[in-house]
Amino acid sequence: MLDRDKIALMTKLAIYEKNEGKTYLPISKYFRTDFIGLALIRNFFLITIGYGFLVLAALGYKSEYLMGNIHRMNMFTLIAGVIVGYVIILIVYSIFTYIYYSIFYLRAKRSLKEYYNKLTQLAKIYAKKDN
Repeated sequence: MLDRDKIALMTKLAIYEKNEGKTYLPISKYFRTDFIGLALIRNFFLITIGYGFLVLAALGYKSEYLMGNIHRMNMFTLIAGVIVGYVIILIVYSIFTYIYYSIFYLRAKRSLKEYYNKLTQLAKIYAKKDN
């Protein structure tokens, strides 16, 4: 005989695994600090690559001006400005990344807690049926 509660619970679990579970289930493998740390490392590399492309694009755009006035420029000031800009952007994006992934991790943990509670309910239904 079919058990409506068991079928409803299994359906809810399958829907979760298909939708939210694709995003949240892999997070269950990580501790909070590890998850946020990996996000910050990824952020560091992406910001570095993006800022490098941005500097190269700016140099390409201003190349005629730079070639004509390179003898009058203070290279130390120019390089220091590029480095300071990189550090500021890195810090700002790292703060945003930390906040975003902290909130994301907390939402995932809440969602996974509900998922695991439903799995426990399903296990209890099976255990009751076996006895």
